[in-house]
Amino acid sequence: MSRHHAVAASSDPTLSAKSRSTWEIIRRVAVYLRPYPWMMLGTVSCAILSLLFQFSYPRLTQFIVDDVIGKRQMEKLSWAMLALIGAFLLREVFNSLRIRINNTFEQNVIFDMRRAVYAKLQRLPVNYFDQRASGDLMTRVIEDVNSVERVLIDGTEQGTVALLSIVGVLGVLFYVNARLALVALTPVPLLAGGALWYTLTAHRRYRAQREAASAMNALLMDNLQGVRQIKSFGREPHEDERFAQRADDLREGTLGVMRVWAMYSPAMGFAGTLGVGLVLWVGGQHVLVGPMTVGELVSFVLYLTLFYEPVTRLHGLNQMLQAARAAGERVFDILDTEVERANDHRRGEKLTSVRGEVDYQEVGFAYNVERAVLKNISLRARPGEMIALVGPTGAGKSTLVNLLPAFYEATSGQITIDGHDISRVSLDSLRAQISIVSQEPFLFNGTIRENILYGRLEATEEELIAAARAANCHEFISHLPEGYDSRVGERGVKLSVGEKQRVSIARALLKNAPVLILDEATASVDTATERLIQEALERLMTGRTSFVIAHRLSTIRRANQILVLRRGEIVERGTHEELLARDGLYAKLARIQNTTFIEEGFEKLSVAESPA
Repeated sequence: MSRHHAVAASSDPTLSAKSRSTWEIIRRVAVYLRPYPWMMLGTVSCAILSLLFQFSYPRLTQFIVDDVIGKRQMEKLSWAMLALIGAFLLREVFNSLRIRINNTFEQNVIFDMRRAVYAKLQRLPVNYFDQRASGDLMTRVIEDVNSVERVLIDGTEQGTVALLSIVGVLGVLFYVNARLALVALTPVPLLAGGALWYTLTAHRRYRAQREAASAMNALLMDNLQGVRQIKSFGREPHEDERFAQRADDLREGTLGVMRVWAMYSPAMGFAGTLGVGLVLWVGGQHVLVGPMTVGELVSFVLYLTLFYEPVTRLHGLNQMLQAARAAGERVFDILDTEVERANDHRRGEKLTSVRGEVDYQEVGFAYNVERAVLKNISLRARPGEMIALVGPTGAGKSTLVNLLPAFYEATSGQITIDGHDISRVSLDSLRAQISIVSQEPFLFNGTIRENILYGRLEATEEELIAAARAANCHEFISHLPEGYDSRVGERGVKLSVGEKQRVSIARALLKNAPVLILDEATASVDTATERLIQEALERLMTGRTSFVIAHRLSTIRRANQILVLRRGEIVERGTHEELLARDGLYAKLARIQNTTFIEEGFEKLSVAESPA
């Protein structure tokens, strides 16, 4: 993605995730727990069993203090201590099982959710990615998914156990001493009020933190991809300052969250210890005057700690929940975006055995109501014909060809292939009939073999090599140390421009689609490489309906039709000879001496035609 897009995407408030309630996030994420009911039951069961053995600790302690030590019954001490140690051991055994089940459960849910988000991304229209930075989307798929699932996995287990623990301990406290239990509950209004305040105010802080993280990741990815440009212009200090600003925004956002938590968490902790202090105060008086034994008071205080510990855990879960809500909004922003029409392979008419007759009928396209890019475009390409598109930068050439594979939808008119309206066919079958070779070829960070086989994954070794030979790249591949298994690096950085282009042509040849879109790619190579690429392109175009965005006049002389575009309209059409005879814009362009590239010619014409 370009730097412009990255900056715009990360700073445009209109691209922020839609606000959703906490319960909506929980309800929707809970869907991903349904395939694993036994894991959910297992982790909660182990947590409850661990809790039950922990509940035995205060009672055993009371027995040891009052009956064994208080009554000096030495013979019972060993059995009491063994029971206490056994309870602790079983608590940790079930805790260990809980952790193992919980980790498996957690990773399964992360996998399912992350795969669902990525699958949805693959089905979104191209303009969705035009408006969003790649680093922001990566943050959503990797970090935000983790934050969302944690609240469900940990929240389901810890929340359930904490609530059961609170209810169970309250029952025990009131059973043992109702008066002291009421004293212990004195700080509860403070705890409830604090939790309510934190819940109502935390969301905006966590959202700001997540957006700052995305903005920093977007800039980082952009700069890593453009590191050569940064170095060539000597802009390392400038980019260091930009990154420092984004990192500082994240630091401030994180500190904003932590500052509030640093006040909230200790305040809630103090409220809990206040309850324990009040119990010791009142309970101590009961021990001194006789109605309560020391062991009973110790047991009551230990039970009370089992009450406030899960209350503290619930406060931590509340913090996690607010972070998950901010992350969940960003995840569901992807999941709720409307997919490309007919992206489901089961929907729409299927294109098969295409001959390659393409017809544009009064096609128009606009990115918005103020910006019409194409106006009343009509053209017909018969099977096997070559259609050349020429015109100045911004004339609409790329947009015109991008409508054919439905990267964008025409806003008016109709496009057909062999008489089939492409708006009514499934996208999978439509794009299976079209090969694209762009001016800047993209290679995946894998081997040459993997990149060529991307055209047809099931192709044989013989078919792979035949495509490479036809694309004039077999020779240079054979001289590499690892041949076809040589890695090309990120975006093919280990290959020259000409080598990357020939590999991309081999990929298109292997796909063997009847319709070809070609953004001619000989502009940045030497003469010998240009000849090799041109030969490969001629083999690629043979027998295919080809749409060529031409950058050199030499390329288009043999085109069946040449379409001259200007300001989104076809202003001239015909063969090379017909357009020269018409003595219009194309003819003037052809007469300009020493013009290598068509865009340069249009610029010269524009200067010549402008008023003095």
